[in-house]
Amino acid sequence: MDRAPSARIAAVVTAFALAAAAGGCGSGEESGPTSSAATTTPASTPSRDPEAAAGRMFTADTTIVGARPIPFTTWTLAAPDRVAVGFQTGSPECYGVDARVTESDKAVTIEIRSGTKANAVGRMCTMVAVFGTLEVPLKAPLGDRMLLSAT
Repeated sequence: MDRAPSARIAAVVTAFALAAAAGGCGSGEESGPTSSAATTTPASTPSRDPEAAAGRMFTADTTIVGARPIPFTTWTLAAPDRVAVGFQTGSPECYGVDARVTESDKAVTIEIRSGTKANAVGRMCTMVAVFGTLEVPLKAPLGDRMLLSAT
């Protein structure tokens, strides 16, 4: 006879657990599928900082896997037709970066993309944030044009 109350308690606890799992712990706001392809991020203006300490130097790597845009926060003129941009990414042993440049008469927009190095796919990588620097070549000298980060 003692088993009936404990069976009922177990059933009630299970019912509450299932209800909590089905209800989730959300904020009550509706969420649905999102598409990054339909979302556009306005370009931002990073700070020009000739005195900024250079981070770990990266070389553009077009073979990175799972590339995604990341912002750069500082930049300096490395040469009239080359800028050095500063950004944060993961460990250089596992993560690489590449850049896409769009130039006009009035502005230069740079999109820095970070992704897993091809030789690091499937490897365990440490979760370390690294301040990096990438020199990005331009088709023409920057001159008076505005420099923008695509993200």
